Amino acid sequence: MFENIIGQGAAFQLRDDIQSSCNAPSMLFYGPSETGKGSAALELSRVLSCEESGAWKCPCSSCERHRYLLHDDLLIFGNRSFSAEIAAAGSAFLRNHSVLSAKILFFRSLRKLQIRFSPVFAEDDPKIVKNKSVLQSLDEKLNDLWTLNTETCEKAHLENLCSLLIEDALVLEKEELNSNIPIGHIRSASSWCRLAPNGKRKTLIIENAEKMREEARNSLLKLLEEPPPAVSIVLTTQRYEAIMPTILSRLRPYRFLKRDAADEKEVIRLVFKDTVSEKLNETKRSLISAYLESFAPQSSEKLYPLAAWFIVSLARIIAISVKKRQGKQIPGIVNALGERYAPAAETLNLERALKSQTVIKTILAQSGNFEGDSFSRFMKICLEMICTVTRSAENPEYIAYNDIFKKYIGEAVTAVDVLNIKEASALESLLFNLKKAVIRGQQW
Repeated sequence: MFENIIGQGAAFQLRDDIQSSCNAPSMLFYGPSETGKGSAALELSRVLSCEESGAWKCPCSSCERHRYLLHDDLLIFGNRSFSAEIAAAGSAFLRNHSVLSAKILFFRSLRKLQIRFSPVFAEDDPKIVKNKSVLQSLDEKLNDLWTLNTETCEKAHLENLCSLLIEDALVLEKEELNSNIPIGHIRSASSWCRLAPNGKRKTLIIENAEKMREEARNSLLKLLEEPPPAVSIVLTTQRYEAIMPTILSRLRPYRFLKRDAADEKEVIRLVFKDTVSEKLNETKRSLISAYLESFAPQSSEKLYPLAAWFIVSLARIIAISVKKRQGKQIPGIVNALGERYAPAAETLNLERALKSQTVIKTILAQSGNFEGDSFSRFMKICLEMICTVTRSAENPEYIAYNDIFKKYIGEAVTAVDVLNIKEASALESLLFNLKKAVIRGQQW
């Protein structure tokens, strides 16, 4: 029970609550990304539905369906990225195709995406109907994977099937369903919760629950106030304080902490049957996050030179705008950014951009319209570049500039991730606001 959740005290707390029959009907799993919140929620669902002991390798039919995320008593929704995890799981499967756990890992990674297009939501989300053919194709290929004898199958066939599955998954992920959880999803999930379970108990999992508009939050609150007796509800979030207080009061919190490097390496070894490269060992971020990003269509390594080109172009545009204003001097940080990242930007062999629209068009083309939910990652790389120049200069004057960049980059990320604004519009606002801030000398 919860043996697959490594290095998290919250898992032991959940196990103890279940064994003592005092588990709560509604829970909040909160903590940084890649700390096992989602995996723990799925394991909770399996354990509560188990017909026997609750052990991970329990042979009962309920556990078998839960291991493949095929149980009718499980419903998941909430915006998140899937491409990197699916690619990493696919790579692990191809390296270890004769190992059942590798096959299950790949299957589960695809089901986490597919389940968000559940027929439960068909009435309130037209994108589910729109993507009916892709969903059917993915379902057929998953069935092929389910029934395939991977021990005797030719490697070429496995590679082709894996490639086709990932291709269908990327098509679905580009639809993004909704960046914010719509009220229709909450209403549909509430109706689903009130239907009798097929087994012992239903589980509703809402990931990144902070991304919810007010009307959706109010609808969820009604469900939490009177939860059906045979349903467990789990919300996940990175920030405890991002959840509305009236909702928090109806949830039992479980805190998931950032794992230490040794535990993260163990997760990568056991789950993905892989080791951490020397380059990943140097990262200051989560090893698991860095590992998964290395499989993303737009990995941080690929995005870095593009971010450098963006920073250099941004510095050039700001400098031109300042020069047009008599008596204005180009801030030192603007020149420093251009000089620092020009060599990395030049590796892309892109033409110099002097206008904002040219910059935006080039960035979108080079990033594949930020496929794989990579916009926020791109912006974080840009901000880290700016912070690096600020720290290395040891110039107090740079701090004010750094704060302005941080403010508007944060607004751009929020616009895309929370407000569902297109990346092109967010970049346009970012460039406009930064130019205006320099020219007017606001807080500089």
